[in-house]
This record gives sequence, structure tokens and C-alpha cells, in this order.
Amino acid sequence: MNTKNKKRILISGAGSGFAELAAIGLAKLGLDVIAGAQIWPQVTQLRLKAENLGLKNLRVEKLDILDSYDIENALNWDIDILVNNAAIGISGPMSEIPMDLLKQSFESNFFAPLALTQKIVRKLVDEKRPGKIVFTSSIGGLIAVPYGGVYATTKHAMEALAGSMKAELAPFSIRVQVINPGGYLTGFNETEAESSTHWMDDRKNYIKVDTVQTFFHQILGMEENRMDPQLMADAMVKIIPEYTGLFRNVVPKATEDLARNVQHDLWNEKIDLMH
Repeated sequence: MNTKNKKRILISGAGSGFAELAAIGLAKLGLDVIAGAQIWPQVTQLRLKAENLGLKNLRVEKLDILDSYDIENALNWDIDILVNNAAIGISGPMSEIPMDLLKQSFESNFFAPLALTQKIVRKLVDEKRPGKIVFTSSIGGLIAVPYGGVYATTKHAMEALAGSMKAELAPFSIRVQVINPGGYLTGFNETEAESSTHWMDDRKNYIKVDTVQTFFHQILGMEENRMDPQLMADAMVKIIPEYTGLFRNVVPKATEDLARNVQHDLWNEKIDLMH
């Protein structure tokens, strides 16, 4: 049964990228959407867009998931579906990544979304209401590439979180779902790649800046990593409102096939070094 027109949706990280496009798309369907943006300038810009598009059902609010006051304010909103989309991208070699940067990444990409989710779920359970939690993961939640391990480890953790939570919340009629985008040109991957130049130092690091940047330049220049983000947003608009469907949603199909093949090959991969 499709009752999506009755559902109210909160999306974090909606000041840019997929989430902004998806929030607009969901609102165009007539759904009640709250787009949470990290900073006030994003709030202002998205409110203007909503007004220009005539989307009175698209409400834009400041929601920095690391801000305890923003989180408490969000608990006043009446929602049925939470989409955890906010994240940061930090890159560099795992053997040299400063621990504070790794912790910062986990705080934004794992702990903060989990803390918000716990509060929203508690509200749904107390009110005996069905609902849905969506985690925007990544192809990086299923496979890892060199120098992208910082982001990938947070998304791998999110996959495990979602898997456990799915079973735990089923008795309360709360669904849990994961969306795994492939390589879309939102600018997120490009700034993630660039971030390593802000902490790496060739005088100190044995893996050099040029090695990392050359790798990212090669993979981010490939057409399959420069797809139109509107295509991903369109898929999210179809997936998010539904209370039926797949637990894991890798988009596009070519990215799903890639992830399946890489995971399959890992079972036979050897550690022998080529000299």
C-alpha cells in the first residue's frame, strides 16, 4: 500500500548536493519536507529556491547535526521519515591519517547521525507510530579505495549500524534502509580528494601529496564518477517515501555490479607483493 502522501520527511545535510535536490523533488510530489541545512547562508538560499519554486511544503531549517541546540530544536518537529544524509569527506593514507581527523570524520558521519536517530526513534516508539530511518551511505560503504579509507571506514560502520538497527526496530514498525550513491558530480568527492592537501606534508609523510592527488585525479576524471547528481536525487525521491522496498539501494546498477564484483574478488585476493 502506498501512503506516501501522508508522510513527513526530515533530511539532514540538505543545504547542497543530493539531499538538496531530493528535498526539492520530494516536495514537488506534494510531500511535507523539512530540509536541514548546516549553516544559515544555506538556509537562506534554499528558502529562496523553495519560494521561487512555489513549494510551500518545503520547510528549510538550520540543522547542524553537531550542534546540540539544533538537535534539541529538531525534536520539536513532527516527522515520520528521517534521512541521515549529512557527512564530511576527509582523504589521505590510513597509515598516516592524524587521529583527530579520523575522529572528526566519525563524529560527523557516524556518531552524530546515530545520536539524532536514537532521539527520533525514541519519539516514534513513545508515540507508538510507524516510521522509517534512511542512511545515505556510499559505494564507499561497500568497497574501499586507496586514500579514501577515512570516509569509507565511517560508511562501513554505518552499514553495520543500519543492519543491526533494521532487525532491532522491526517489532516497532520502524523500517531502516540504506542508499549507496556511486560517483556523482556534486563536488563532494572533489573536495574530499583535495582535503588531504590540507594536512599532508612531503617533509614528514612517507606517502607523498602528489601520489594521493594523482590517484584521485585519475579516478575522478572517469565518466562513471562524474554522473549527473539529479539522476541520484530522482532515485532518492522514489526510494525515500516508500515503506516497502530493498534494504540496500546502490545507484546506478553499474555501481552495484562493481561493488558485487569487488566484494566477490576479495574472497580470493592474495597478499603476495609483486616485485
